[in-house]
Amino acid sequence: MRVFVPFDARDPKTRLAPLLDEGERRTVARAMLRDVLAALREMSHDRCVLATEPIDCDCAVRVDERPLTPAVNDALTSVDGPAAVVMADLALATPAALGRLFDPDAGVTLAPGRGGGTNALVVRTEDFRVDYHGLSYRDHVTAAQDAGADVATVDSFRLSNDIDDPSDLVDVLVHTDGHTASALRDLDLSLALTDDGPAVTRSP
Repeated sequence: MRVFVPFDARDPKTRLAPLLDEGERRTVARAMLRDVLAALREMSHDRCVLATEPIDCDCAVRVDERPLTPAVNDALTSVDGPAAVVMADLALATPAALGRLFDPDAGVTLAPGRGGGTNALVVRTEDFRVDYHGLSYRDHVTAAQDAGADVATVDSFRLSNDIDDPSDLVDVLVHTDGHTASALRDLDLSLALTDDGPAVTRSP
């Protein structure tokens, strides 16, 4: 199965700006991509990064400068047979968690993100198209039903946690020890207990 991993190589993770500058965001985004690709590598799937500009990595790269939805739809229709999409910011992903995504034999399998998004999906049916605007998980369920496909949903802590905001980085340092956690530590970031709860802060 070909697995597409969308990646914004130009200006990634802007919502991390309160904690990381532009160069640091690029470093952390690349580290998250490496973690996702490493987890997929152990599953022997055909990996392809769907990037907004050329990048160096250990798998195929398909460059598409368009927004996420049309880029992913074109990628899915380029494959003859089942295909998957796994977001590049799932720093907590493991082979076991991703295995749960690929196990169901449903026409469309969805891994929801927090807040109504879609963090990963597998498509085994024709006529299904993605739409990542708004509450995409709900929209993808409807799109699958409209295409006559049965839907499976994967309830996974590791696949539901995409890294967007500084507060999301807490789970990276608590639950992983991969490239992303190493990149954060190299930037002198660490866990701290604040009046508002756990947070990732820069060491003095």
